[in-house]
Amino acid sequence: MSKTAIVILNYNGRNFLEKFLPSVISHSAGFLIYVADNASTDDSVQWLKIHYPQIHLLQLSTNKGYAGGYNEALKEITADYYVLLNSDVEVSPQWLTPMVQFLDENPTIAACQPKILAYHNPDQFEYAGACGGFVDWLGYPYCRGRIFDFCETDTGQYDSIIPIFWASGACLVIRASAFHEVGGFDEDFFAHMEEIDLCWRLHHVGYQVYCYPLSKVWHVGGGTLPASSPFKTYLNYRNSLAMLYKNLDRHLWSTIFLRLVLDGISSVRFLIKGQWKDILAIIKAHFKFYEWVLGTLPQKRKKIQQNLPFQKQQRPLPIVRKSIIWAYFVKGIKTFDSFSRF
Repeated sequence: MSKTAIVILNYNGRNFLEKFLPSVISHSAGFLIYVADNASTDDSVQWLKIHYPQIHLLQLSTNKGYAGGYNEALKEITADYYVLLNSDVEVSPQWLTPMVQFLDENPTIAACQPKILAYHNPDQFEYAGACGGFVDWLGYPYCRGRIFDFCETDTGQYDSIIPIFWASGACLVIRASAFHEVGGFDEDFFAHMEEIDLCWRLHHVGYQVYCYPLSKVWHVGGGTLPASSPFKTYLNYRNSLAMLYKNLDRHLWSTIFLRLVLDGISSVRFLIKGQWKDILAIIKAHFKFYEWVLGTLPQKRKKIQQNLPFQKQQRPLPIVRKSIIWAYFVKGIKTFDSFSRF
C-alpha cells in the first residue's frame, strides 16, 4: 500500500489530543502519525513529548491558521498521501485503509473524505462535511446530510460512494502530488473555506473528489472557533468572495455583485439577534475583499484560469445550477435528497 501520513494540526488542543489521539493510534496501525503544532501557547507540546514520544512532532514557529499551518507542515513530510485530520475527531476501526486503497485504484481521484458524524450526537451528520460537499451556482456550500444549520439523521441514505465538489478539511485524504500541483492551500484564507478552494482548483486541472462513506469518523466541531465567533463570520464571508473571484470562469462580476447583496441581506439575522460584532465582521470582510481585488487576487485568478481550457476538455465542473438559498429559506427544503429533486 502507498505510503500514507496522518497529519494532525494542533493549536492549544491538548484536551482534544488527550481524548482523541488514542483512537487514532489504535485504529491506524501501519500509518505514520504526525502532530504539527501551530505555535500553541498551552502545554500541548510538552504533553505530547511525555506521553507520546513515538509520535512525529513538527513545531511551527508561528500560528498561520489551518491553511498556512498545513502548508508549512506538509513541506516537511514525504508521503504518497496526506491525511489531514482535525484534533477533535474520533476515528473508527479500519477507517483509513479502504480510502487509501480507493485512491490507489483510481488515479484520477485526487482526494476523498469519509462519512463525518457528530461526536455528541453520533447518529447525526456533522456540520463540517457530513457525507460530502457541494456548491450551488452562487458558491454557497452545502453537504449531503447538511444544508446550512440543518443536519440530518444518518439512516444510511447517503452510503453510496459518489463524486462530490469538495471534501471536508476535518478529515481529508489527498494525494501529495495533487496537493502540491495546485499549490496547496491559499494561506491568505487562514482558516475556513480553504478546502473548498483547494478542491475547486483540483477540478480545474482534471481531478475528481469523492466521498467514501463506508469509512466513518465522529467530529466534535467548533473546537478552535465557535459558531458564534465574529472572527469566524469574517473569515467565512471574506474567503467565500475570494474563492469565487479566483475560480469562477464566467459571469464573475454579476455573481460577485449578487453575493454582496445577499451578504447584506444575511446580516439582518445578526441584527435581529443584536449581534453587532458579526455585522461589523461582514463589513470588514467586504472591505478586505476589495483590498485583495486591488492587490493579490487578480494574479491568483490569472494563474487558475490558465487551466480552464484543459479542464473543459475533461469534464464539466460539478457545480449545481440551482440556488440553495432559495430552496432553503424560501421553499423550506432542508434535506439533500429534497434539494436534489427540487
